[in-house]
Amino acid sequence: MRRPNLVIVLGLLLLAALAPAAGAQEQRTSLPEVEDEVMCTTCNVPLNVAESSPQAERQRAFIRDLVAQGATKDQVKAAMVDEYGENVLALPAGEGFGLAAYLVPIGLVAAGGVVVAIALPRWRRRARARSAVPAPAGPALSPADTRRLDEDLARYGR
Repeated sequence: MRRPNLVIVLGLLLLAALAPAAGAQEQRTSLPEVEDEVMCTTCNVPLNVAESSPQAERQRAFIRDLVAQGATKDQVKAAMVDEYGENVLALPAGEGFGLAAYLVPIGLVAAGGVVVAIALPRWRRRARARSAVPAPAGPALSPADTRRLDEDLARYGR
């Protein structure tokens, strides 16, 4: 192998060896990253919105301790669930009943779109049918009314 190729290969091997270590460091989390995904169990609001209630402060301290130990976001959330129960999570679970919290609104929006897609052409056809019907003619004007109308229109420049 020629020397430039050897340097390139060794460089790529070094990068490959360092990549997992860099990825592991990026997985660490911080308090603000977790605060918006967990709830204050007393206030029933996301922890980042909770005022300085004693419970919110205890939960923040718990998260800070886990972050200081090097826990990832998923590990912190799992520890929060173990400590405070499932209600501590701000987002519903992606399985079981929690999955319905995601699917029901999507289904309602899709059903509304189908209803509009079906009803809109019908509404347009009805509107066109109504506009195609000529307006009923009123009673015929007498010759005196016709003359007066013509004079009024001429006076207003029409």
